[in-house]
Amino acid sequence: MRQRELIKKLETVGFTFYRHGGNHDIYIRNEQIEKIPRHREINEQLARAILKRWGL
Repeated sequence: MRQRELIKKLETVGFTFYRHGGNHDIYIRNEQIEKIPRHREINEQLARAILKRWGL
């Protein structure tokens, strides 16, 4: 999955960009944190796990 697609899905449920980490971008929603790897393509298993964690 492309990184931008994953970010758009997270933004639809209220996550917003917080800051850049070392190798990840950090997104927050209230006090919930999600770290997204800074790659153009994200491993499908990782993308599915992230989406499943937030009910998408």
